[in-house]
Amino acid sequence: MAANKPQIKVRHCSAPSCGKITNSSLKCPICLKQGLNSYFCNSRCFRTSFGIHKAIHKKEGVDSYDPFPDYSYAGDLRPAYPLTPRKEVPEKIKLPVYAQNGAPLDEMEHYKANKIVVLKPDEIKKMKIVCELGREVLDAGAAAVKPGVTTEEIDKIIHEETIKRKAYPSPLNYYNYPKSVCTSVNEVICHGIPDRRPLQDGDIVNLDVSIYKNGFHADLNETYYVGDKAKSNKDLVNLVETTREALDLAIAQVKPGLAFRQIGDIIEEHAIQHNVSIVKAYCGHGVNSLFHCLPNVPHYAKNKAVGYCKPGICFTIEPMLNMGTYKAITWPDDWTSTTADGKPSAQFEHTLLVTEDGVEVLTARTKRSPGGPVERIV
Repeated sequence: MAANKPQIKVRHCSAPSCGKITNSSLKCPICLKQGLNSYFCNSRCFRTSFGIHKAIHKKEGVDSYDPFPDYSYAGDLRPAYPLTPRKEVPEKIKLPVYAQNGAPLDEMEHYKANKIVVLKPDEIKKMKIVCELGREVLDAGAAAVKPGVTTEEIDKIIHEETIKRKAYPSPLNYYNYPKSVCTSVNEVICHGIPDRRPLQDGDIVNLDVSIYKNGFHADLNETYYVGDKAKSNKDLVNLVETTREALDLAIAQVKPGLAFRQIGDIIEEHAIQHNVSIVKAYCGHGVNSLFHCLPNVPHYAKNKAVGYCKPGICFTIEPMLNMGTYKAITWPDDWTSTTADGKPSAQFEHTLLVTEDGVEVLTARTKRSPGGPVERIV
């Protein structure tokens, strides 16, 4: 019997805007000292990506550090670096367009065409499969939420669970995003980058999971209470449950003929009743073979969204509600979006399919899904 041939590990350029296979031995000198395997095609790839790449570098004498010590944060949360290096994806897994260089060129062309996609029956079948798997991945990450667990540990779980299903974690390298999931803690509205900070009793955390399989994306998220202290905080429970209810109320009205602009009216009415505000900087969106596409679905009233629900359209509703101001600011990492006053924010999201007579929630919770609603505190 012939011996197995030794496997040659494929080497990719570590520049997020490149990602090409390379034979180069050029390494970051800091990585070299710290035992990290980060290769670059050439000095240009290294120089242009160093601002992002350096997030994985350790600082002598400390386990973690704030990379932006001069930034005026709105709340108490701080990033905890260094980040772990970008996780690898097996060669056999089909990649979305942006996976190697960070640029979703197919999305850019879509927005120029200005057309809402209606899926065919065979495409709908693929959407249903990937959304079911997306729910499994989110539930696996949510099961790990407890005090003392870091969001990087949750990112590792979600990455591995995605790969186990032979899928690609959609956020990874999307416009150079460095992780496989968004983890938004307390005052973070969305796009929080998983890091070394342990979750604390009294926190809330949103896990925003997206996966890509068979040419289609699933997109869903939920906000979870961390420990009993969070569940006993009257204002926090009001925020989280109002956001959850707002999404459910909006979904209940989805059917052919509903104008996408009307969804924001439903959400705002419920938010006002419970004295929370609505983020205007981000919106729901179409999702199918593209991670983000038309229609745009704002969550506030009297918006000017274009289009109507038709059978075969897949899109998300994902309201972000805040305890204080609706205004958002962004950390120097160019991703983490927080409330301008540092007060908590919550979000929930489902991928929806418009049917002939209503709507199907493709990312619906199951009886085994962690989390779920808690009773309001009177």
